[in-house]
Amino acid sequence: MAARQAFAQPLSASRQFSPSVLQRLISSLAVLEQREGKLNAGSLSAVTAAQKLGGSVHCFVAGANAKPVAEEVAKVGGVEKVVSVENAAYEKGLPENYAPLLVENIQKGGYTHVIAGHTAFGKNLMPRVAALLDSQQVSDITAVENENTFVRPIYAGNAIATVESSDPIKILTIRGTAFPAAAAEGGSAAIEEGADPKAESSVEWVSEELTKSDRPDLASASKVVSGGRGLKSKKEFDRIMLPLADSLGAAVGASRAAVDSGYADNSLQVGQTGKVVAPQLYMAVGISGAIQHLAGMKDSKVIAAINKDPDAPIFQVADVGLVGDLFDKVPELTEKVKSS
Repeated sequence: MAARQAFAQPLSASRQFSPSVLQRLISSLAVLEQREGKLNAGSLSAVTAAQKLGGSVHCFVAGANAKPVAEEVAKVGGVEKVVSVENAAYEKGLPENYAPLLVENIQKGGYTHVIAGHTAFGKNLMPRVAALLDSQQVSDITAVENENTFVRPIYAGNAIATVESSDPIKILTIRGTAFPAAAAEGGSAAIEEGADPKAESSVEWVSEELTKSDRPDLASASKVVSGGRGLKSKKEFDRIMLPLADSLGAAVGASRAAVDSGYADNSLQVGQTGKVVAPQLYMAVGISGAIQHLAGMKDSKVIAAINKDPDAPIFQVADVGLVGDLFDKVPELTEKVKSS
């Protein structure tokens, strides 16, 4: 009599577990930014993205004065735990020592997803974390379809890619404008001291020079006015754009052409290689509308453009357009806003 042997084939995760069971297996860590004991509120978008995955949501903060930040994050609704590391070595977010710190806590917590904003901090840190964990990062995502599948723009936003990751630990950076920042209220998360490997760093923070302004932060402002090459000089940029921004209570931005020409600081650049913004109002002044610039602002709720060229590409995406000399029209507009 011939013997018969049966071989069991492993079932896919979707067949092995119900959605409710899968959600219990998901555990996300949102990496938040802080500076001098103050939370970067925009980084709470990572919490919103983590909540869309389901499962438990934890947050991570580190720095010289992380405790008050952790206490503030603990109030965010839906957050179960805040992992905090108090150490001045991590204050500046240098990836050379911050990445080993984060990896240590990821492995300790057994997280399936690690999420940070697609900011200078996130873009500097997360690729190194992904390399240490031997995972492939999924960058700049704008939507979460399920625990394995994410949506991200490619080709300067001209195409949308749906990406599926099979890595056991998903390393994600999210576009802040696609996920509203979670409100810091309604929660009572536990605060836990994280593991600190005290890894040696090969670099040293020397100094920084910051431009301070009373205007709203460009990345999170509800109104933005941006100037382009059409302003012709830094003197004219400041003379035209700053009074307009102040009259509207708006942040100031600039196109890459204006930044490269020295009209505005690099931190004000809006576009594919600058900041991505999606305010309620975006006003483009003297900006032609190159595809690289549109990639950074086309999700704005209302786009207004002022340009003397009626065929400028910016008018193709603008909700409101004014054809005319900006040196006449913008001061006139500024005065009317002030008088109203």
